[in-house]
Amino acid sequence: MTLAQRSPAATSPVRSSAAPLPRQAGYGQQFRTQPAGARQPGGAPRPLAARPMPAQPMALRPMTEQPAPRAAVAFLTVAEVAAMMRVSKMTVYRLVHGGEMAAVRVGRSFRVPAPAVRAYLDNARTDAA
Repeated sequence: MTLAQRSPAATSPVRSSAAPLPRQAGYGQQFRTQPAGARQPGGAPRPLAARPMPAQPMALRPMTEQPAPRAAVAFLTVAEVAAMMRVSKMTVYRLVHGGEMAAVRVGRSFRVPAPAVRAYLDNARTDAA
């Protein structure tokens, strides 16, 4: 007989319908049972203990506990800086390695803060005579 030919009645033993069998807990679940005397006078089961509530809800907490927002700094790749300045990537690498333009090394690549590009361009201007 194959699995498809089996019926639930054929595989399960005969039981009385008066008392159902307890369910098994699934993965990550725990079924809690209450002690026998844990019923309220009306016969309804007493609720299980609830998770304690915080002293103040999230929305009502004072604003001083939250950190002040920081100014967002945009980082540019070497290729983006080179395109902005209309120079080669090698020129940007020379500026970074020479210390003329600030950059941050992330892994094996460099990221240049946008204010550092503006500062370099402001300081690099020359007057034509």
